Amino acid sequence: MIPPFDYFEHRAACKRKQNERAQRIATLPRPYLYPLSSDERNILEEDIGNLVQDVHKGGKSAVDILRAYGKAAIKAQEKTNCLTEIMLKEAEGWIDRGEINLKGPLAGLPVSLKDSIGVAGFDSSVGYSRWTGKPAPVDGAIVRMLKDAGAVPFVKTALPITLLSFESFNDVWGRCLNPHNAKYTAGGSSGGEGALLAFGGSRIGVGSDVAGSVRAPAHYSGCYSIRCSTGRWPKLGVSTSTSGQEGIPSVFSPMTRTLMDLSYFTRSFIQMEPWKYDPSVHPIAWRTQVYTGYKEKKSLKVGIMRTDEVVDPAPACARALDMAAQALKAEGHEVFDVTPPNPYEALVIASNLLVADGTQTFRGPFRTGESDDAGAKEFGRYMRLPRFIKWFYWAYVKYIKRDDIWAGLLEHWHPKSAAENWQWVTKREAYKARWHEWWNTFGNKGDGLDFILTPPNATPAVPHDGMKDAAAACGYTFMFNLLDYSVGVVPVTHVDSKEDMLSPSVKINKMNGVAKGAYKHYDAIKMAGLPVAVQVVGRRLEEEKVIACMERLEDALDAKGQKYELLKVPEV
Repeated sequence: MIPPFDYFEHRAACKRKQNERAQRIATLPRPYLYPLSSDERNILEEDIGNLVQDVHKGGKSAVDILRAYGKAAIKAQEKTNCLTEIMLKEAEGWIDRGEINLKGPLAGLPVSLKDSIGVAGFDSSVGYSRWTGKPAPVDGAIVRMLKDAGAVPFVKTALPITLLSFESFNDVWGRCLNPHNAKYTAGGSSGGEGALLAFGGSRIGVGSDVAGSVRAPAHYSGCYSIRCSTGRWPKLGVSTSTSGQEGIPSVFSPMTRTLMDLSYFTRSFIQMEPWKYDPSVHPIAWRTQVYTGYKEKKSLKVGIMRTDEVVDPAPACARALDMAAQALKAEGHEVFDVTPPNPYEALVIASNLLVADGTQTFRGPFRTGESDDAGAKEFGRYMRLPRFIKWFYWAYVKYIKRDDIWAGLLEHWHPKSAAENWQWVTKREAYKARWHEWWNTFGNKGDGLDFILTPPNATPAVPHDGMKDAAAACGYTFMFNLLDYSVGVVPVTHVDSKEDMLSPSVKINKMNGVAKGAYKHYDAIKMAGLPVAVQVVGRRLEEEKVIACMERLEDALDAKGQKYELLKVPEV
């Protein structure tokens, strides 16, 4: 149906999918309707390595584990609206028919999946109503790998329409809520995973990241993630709003409830040799010697990047960073401040590459009346303005308001020709080379830093629709997508209404346009209790090292009695 009459198709599709989800929950097998038993609660609290061994030995059944996590996931859905496709009945069938390899390294472990990951028989709509009612004919590479490893895909999770936001909202599924405070977002674009894992409705999930989309939800909701470098994880069989975009490739990566889960899952998954499932994956086996080397290294060399020079971190995020730095110092590690090559330049290059098509691709599937993400709507609207109007606005920002930061982001904000896009790729490669040389300047042998510690974002979670103002404040994560570095997120603390108050000396109206948008929503009293994390940054394809260093950091925090406290799984 052609616009504007496709509006009626849009509303019908949204209603159909929401009714379908409600019906799937209402008609679950009877065991899902009972409260959690003491045995099921023990399952939720048991280390995943022990659960796998129990399944291998026959001490626990995969169905019993699935039902325990299924109950917790449905409770998380009630509180946060974090689920899209409910696959519990089908998952029991996969187990019964032997489609799950219960001898594998992830035997019996339920795994949640971002909505965009293809599972045979289920939609991967990415929140577009036009893409509903089109179930995948076969499992994608990630799902085939998981089943071969013994894992049980059991739910799919919320994301924003377009995938280009640190919030998770669309008309098809509604709005995902932060499990700590329903007035705030759980993050995006893998926000449903963040909410579900932090709530305790899953232990292992898979998301994707093009500008911080597994790291922002981990920071906002309070769980763990690692942004893997391109070529380490498969991506065949997924849906995306920016098909063909390779200036800043999206990567699929793990998210988990605990750091132990992240280490176990990432290692086990890579040991399944993903390059046999997807030709884009590098044939790099799990390097135990690298992981062990950094677990045992006596003194680590840690650079603290305190600001991206665009938006200084708010008090809560600065405090979390300082807690992490002090904990590492107390363990005898060499910790010092660093100033890397211009982070602002990375934001300019990355933002121009990501939407070089002028937002045409991700706007294409929209139907009449379909809601856009608050942030994507703003930058898309500006992108589509006539060039002469944008020039006058850019001149106003630069020469009248004298905001060079905001003006620099606006200057090239228009669709790129192929030749222009190549020029921006050239800038990207030159920037990556500068970082490589800078990193190597540390140390007598040119071995460089062990890792960088920095905030994942300038603020904790924003209130709903906060991306309208804060969408451009993504430099702390986006920079490392440009560099293609391996980056983990470790939750450290929670916002404190007294300690994290903004100083009266801070004048928001004097900030640049990017910082002003981020700080508009910072309020330590309203945000009290929200999680705050740090990023552990390694270089490209250094997942083993990054996970080992994340563990060293968490051990250091634990030694000071400051290990992050997870949300307790509520009574179900």
